[in-house]
Amino acid sequence: MKKHSFLILAIFTTFSSIVFAQKKVLDKVVAVVGDNIILQSEIDQQYAQYLVQGNKPDPSIRCYFIQTMLSQKLLSQQAAIDSIKVEDDQIDDEINRRMRTMISRAQGQEKLESFLGRSVLQYKDEIRPDIKEQMIAQKMQQKITEKVEVTPLDIKRFFEAIPKDSLPNYNTEVEVGEIIIHPKLTKKEKEFFKDKAEGLRLRIKGGDSFATLARLYSQDPGSAREGGELGFFDRQTMAKEFTAWAFKLKEGELSPVFETEFGFHFLEVLERRGEQVRVRHILIIPDNTNESLTRDKAEIDSIYKLVLTKKIDFSTAASLHSDDNQTKFNGGMLMNSEGVSARTTFIPTDKLDPKVFLTVDTMKVGSYSTPDIFVDAKGKSAYRFLYLKSKIPPHVASLEQDLPKIKDAAYENRVNKAVSEWFDKRRKSTYIKIDKDFLSCESLKEWVKPAASPSAQ
Repeated sequence: MKKHSFLILAIFTTFSSIVFAQKKVLDKVVAVVGDNIILQSEIDQQYAQYLVQGNKPDPSIRCYFIQTMLSQKLLSQQAAIDSIKVEDDQIDDEINRRMRTMISRAQGQEKLESFLGRSVLQYKDEIRPDIKEQMIAQKMQQKITEKVEVTPLDIKRFFEAIPKDSLPNYNTEVEVGEIIIHPKLTKKEKEFFKDKAEGLRLRIKGGDSFATLARLYSQDPGSAREGGELGFFDRQTMAKEFTAWAFKLKEGELSPVFETEFGFHFLEVLERRGEQVRVRHILIIPDNTNESLTRDKAEIDSIYKLVLTKKIDFSTAASLHSDDNQTKFNGGMLMNSEGVSARTTFIPTDKLDPKVFLTVDTMKVGSYSTPDIFVDAKGKSAYRFLYLKSKIPPHVASLEQDLPKIKDAAYENRVNKAVSEWFDKRRKSTYIKIDKDFLSCESLKEWVKPAASPSAQ
């Protein structure tokens, strides 16, 4: 047995002991928030989920769970007053997403159910009330901060309030563009993969198990292990061709093979619920051929020569010719999407794809790399060349160079302040009591002082 198997066994043994203990010991109230209570079993359940997610045992984390649930109760109580709700379909999707993660970490649904001591369906029913409350609380917090904004003056004052010796140091940052050409198969080259999908569809029509064939042959890693199931989605979620068939068919009907940007699919509608549909599908992704790679090498070499000889600028070339939808509409430039309130083309070198970094690290500003083959995020071979637009050496933060990052920090500070003020006000006007066994938790001390007293809500 491999080393990680012992770790998984230890985690689930701990989980099983918690579940067993819950059956043996009478539940108790560990906190009261207004008209709501928090039970020991709720904390134990959260701790069990924490272990199932692969975290190391840490009993002190229960303090954090209680603090989170106290916050959650306050937010959900206010949400009820403000008539904030979450749709059942949204709750279902979130529960299914979490269960997929747990099943993956447990290395299969059967193993998870064995350690849970109950079916996945039973467990979903058990966690549903808490998931619903979490989602309502999140929606309430979004309402609290929805009007938060920062002006240029706010950003300037925030920056100037930071002591000079506390200003952050930033690593080297670069602006990098890319033009990518994905090999394109001819209709004849695609026929083999379409026929493969059609063969699987005919086997299902002949009585073979859809779920089994999906697990064996579907090339969609997110759904294959679930027997092809995708959960509920609306008309805005999937590729237009996929959506068209999903909402056209009746429950139990099987689509013909059709093509999207991802490859060849066929699907079966499992359930309709208003403007939501649940389906399962099988995806066959066409592989590149030597001929397609040769054609696309010639295409990118041609684009490269046009840019290099300044017959067309890089931004225009990317907009006209690049196959990467993430960058082509931005003049080919990679974006740093980690910002809260602003996106920027300046990217720290330690955040770059390692292969991109190795290339641009030796380039001069304003130069282009030679077109070369690479493997994209979908595991497909493609061609690209890079453009190093600018490079900022390591430096201490300044408003001139780092405005987007400072704006994000100022915005985060304003959001945190708004949330803290809201909680301070609610704690003072809400009856809160915490079991003495948890009063030693440092993070809970602010919840019990000053002494709270009952009041109308």
